[in-house]
Amino acid sequence: MVAVTDQSYYQPGDQEVVGTLISTDDFSAHFVGLDRPTSLSSRARRGRWKKFAATFPDITEWRILDLGGTPDYWMSAPEMPRHVTVVNLVRFEERSEAVTSVLGDACDPPGDVLAQDYDLVYSNSLIEHVGGHAQRARLAEVIRKSASRHWVQTPYRYFPIEPHWLAPGIQFLPFEARVRATMLWKPGYMHTKDRQTAIVRVNEVELLGLTQMDCYFPDSHIWTERYAGLIKSMVAIQG
Repeated sequence: MVAVTDQSYYQPGDQEVVGTLISTDDFSAHFVGLDRPTSLSSRARRGRWKKFAATFPDITEWRILDLGGTPDYWMSAPEMPRHVTVVNLVRFEERSEAVTSVLGDACDPPGDVLAQDYDLVYSNSLIEHVGGHAQRARLAEVIRKSASRHWVQTPYRYFPIEPHWLAPGIQFLPFEARVRATMLWKPGYMHTKDRQTAIVRVNEVELLGLTQMDCYFPDSHIWTERYAGLIKSMVAIQG
């Protein structure tokens, strides 16, 4: 059974919607300018953190495993955990002893990472990128086994605006149509003029629905974030 709660929420892409009268820079600043406190992304991030901190009030004393994250995210967080281990396919510069960056696959982290004890596993907008059901199931197993608590966020498939392309309904188009759209549609994160790169990028994103999240995290509470009354994002919460 999927347990659902709601909160107004919006996590947009990072450029304009083609065909509007809004310029790219203005649109980006208004919607996704994380350096602007009034942007919708900044407001959404604060809202997510408020929920996270309320759910896990003791994080300053905890050791956290972040699968797919970045050190900068934690360095800019309102509260710093005791220690965070970040596993990503990219190795990041470490600017604090409180954050360790590990090069590795979140679906199969290095053994020395898994050998440690963690109070919570954190994953933000990763599970839709790992590559199909088998990989998602592996990631979910790693999350469940690595700590007794977790926070796993992902965009909701049936929200009208796809968050990576910042395009209405592109997630429902046939594969070839999405490839062509990636080569033409400039807003969002995915645009490229190269066809092979476009194919790779389309293959890399598969948004999930509530039933799938409940399948991967059957013992978790599925919290939903909403914008204009519609589910925008889901978070599997255990703890």
